[in-house]
Amino acid sequence: MIQRKSDKFIREFLLHDKRALLVTGARQVGKTFSIRKVGKECFENLIEINFVENPDAIELFENGQGAKDLLMRLSAFVRKPLIPGKTLIFFDEVQKCKEIITAIKFLVDEGSYRYVMSGSMLGVELEDLRSVPVGYMDEVEMYPIDITEFLTAIGIGAHVIEHLYECFEERRPVDDFIHQRVLEAIRLYLIVGGMPAAVQKYLDTNNLRDVYREQRGIIRTYKKDITQYNKEHKLEIEEIYDLIPSELNAKNKRFILKKLNEKARFSKYEDSFLWLKNAGVAIPTYNVEEPQLPLLLNKQRNLFKLFANDVGLLAAMYGGNIQTRLLGKNPNINFGAIFENLVAQELYAHGFSVEHSLFYFNSKKQGELDFVVEYDNQVLPIEVKSGKDYDRHNALSNVMENPDYAIPKAYVFCQENLHTKQNVIYFPIYMIAFFEQMKVEDATFKFDLTGLNS
Repeated sequence: MIQRKSDKFIREFLLHDKRALLVTGARQVGKTFSIRKVGKECFENLIEINFVENPDAIELFENGQGAKDLLMRLSAFVRKPLIPGKTLIFFDEVQKCKEIITAIKFLVDEGSYRYVMSGSMLGVELEDLRSVPVGYMDEVEMYPIDITEFLTAIGIGAHVIEHLYECFEERRPVDDFIHQRVLEAIRLYLIVGGMPAAVQKYLDTNNLRDVYREQRGIIRTYKKDITQYNKEHKLEIEEIYDLIPSELNAKNKRFILKKLNEKARFSKYEDSFLWLKNAGVAIPTYNVEEPQLPLLLNKQRNLFKLFANDVGLLAAMYGGNIQTRLLGKNPNINFGAIFENLVAQELYAHGFSVEHSLFYFNSKKQGELDFVVEYDNQVLPIEVKSGKDYDRHNALSNVMENPDYAIPKAYVFCQENLHTKQNVIYFPIYMIAFFEQMKVEDATFKFDLTGLNS
């Protein structure tokens, strides 16, 4: 069984927090599976209501008259006893039932049962559900299976992953045998990706053709969602989604609006790009005018790269014989777009969202940096190299030598073992798994009122 990091968070929350929990994320990332798994492990009684499969359930929450009335309706609908203190009630696909948030306030206040909700981030349909007053609900977003989860799923031991993490922390090379084997595992991850259904298909069959069919099915599901949830812009959104592989494979990887329409203007298509982002199926990274803090104020919203939410789906969109080529060890083959997508989705899942600090930099004079993030109150450039020329990075050198930026260090993720040259640290590509946004520490400050309060 695939172990997810989110399972631990969901378990701890449901056991120790009295509020309801909303689990969000793109379709097919494993939300429902994780909630069911934790619910069956931690509660004697699991009640599940899916608002897509049971649209009649929406009527339960229309004109509800407080918690007592709502619980009576719930009990009659599910035809199962609700056992106080031992029942978890799971509302799935809540984007279909906006009334659930008003209801959940009454239910949480009543306090007899625990509540968890799940919703796919389909455009703006989930936004109203996030406006719940503080004190009734918390939210966690799930992402595709990440690198360390994948390594664990295919059987790589915890002691090996601990060794990799220690090397990352101590900035020392990985044992060479382990390094080469983990690189092979990463090349497999580039093909299989992190969609739980695709990973499970690989674990069950080891057949990459079966994995590919599973991935194509997920892509069809995404396109069906586009036509179902955004009828007005469905053609534009689907066309943008289909262009992601070719645009990432272009020389500068920036999304070119003229590929959609020779006379295209960003203002016309902005809502379509935002839909893909909000639905969780695409990850935009915006260009910054200068690699200087704060990066958000330097953001150029009409210049961006668009990544797939899962590197395996991206590989499936390329099709052809890419699986065989990715599993090969030829250092001359360049898969820059796929490697960059891997780094983008790991950064995104580790706290480097567009709203906070995931950007890139490109200028005619200095060149392009793959990613620029804010880390430890500094600008940190990140380059991604898939080929053997990993130490050739003119743009990075230009930016690092620019005294106006005063950037102290840079990271390069490549297929070589860990080493350092001057102020550039070269990490093996799999170590992006350990690079996370720094947590905001608790800070207390008591204002001194001496002489002011009398």
